[in-house]
Amino acid sequence: MFLRYRELFFQLVSRDIKLKYRRSFLGYLWSMLNPLLTMLVMLIVFSNLFAKGVPNFRIYLLTGNVLFSFMTGAVGRSLTSVLGNASLLKKIYIPKYIFTLAAVTSEFVTFLFSLGALVVLIIATKTPVSVRYVFIVIPIVQQYIFCIGLGLLMAQATVFFRDTVYIWSIVSMAWLYVSAIFYPVDILPSWLRFLVTHYNPMYFYIAMFRNFTIGEPGMGSLDLAIRGAVAAILMLLVGLVTFSYSKKKFILYM
Repeated sequence: MFLRYRELFFQLVSRDIKLKYRRSFLGYLWSMLNPLLTMLVMLIVFSNLFAKGVPNFRIYLLTGNVLFSFMTGAVGRSLTSVLGNASLLKKIYIPKYIFTLAAVTSEFVTFLFSLGALVVLIIATKTPVSVRYVFIVIPIVQQYIFCIGLGLLMAQATVFFRDTVYIWSIVSMAWLYVSAIFYPVDILPSWLRFLVTHYNPMYFYIAMFRNFTIGEPGMGSLDLAIRGAVAAILMLLVGLVTFSYSKKKFILYM
């Protein structure tokens, strides 16, 4: 089914990326500038509080911000991916999931551009480059799969319950603060640290990414990779099952 509509998929992804930077003077450079500027603000605010004991705090902040921004951006686009194309879906048959998949993928492309900011920071801080950097593809792919599943879940939820958009803004903010973006996870109370390190998928992907760039990969990274893979597969299955079950009712709520 997907192969039949692959051209539409690529056009949707291309359209989303072009619209995002339309009439922007710096264009695609914002994909790198935005995470760098955000990292700079967070560095000014949090360096005195949390920098001690964290190796290369600047890259620590940037990696956390870039990966979390990808997730929130992907889900944010997914929320109205089906509802926003209601007029088209009422006229012709198109697999409804293709709009959500395109929304997540366009954000994924932007995320890949933003990794250029990491390259710039690595060069600027003279951070040693190791062969282990190639393994960052593991958390990247896992998070992409996770975001597809979550995006499908949220897209169909928005069709039936419009307030999902507003609820998500609160949930994403709370999620940000329990994902160790700008602080070391060790400062959390033991009960909260256990919940974050064992049940927060975003922590899995961010911590794994950091291990491969500024940390010490080992059994900890293997454990995170397993947890991340399980979270990604489960989220994808939940998204696919719920979306498949409810898509026939979409037309009644659009």
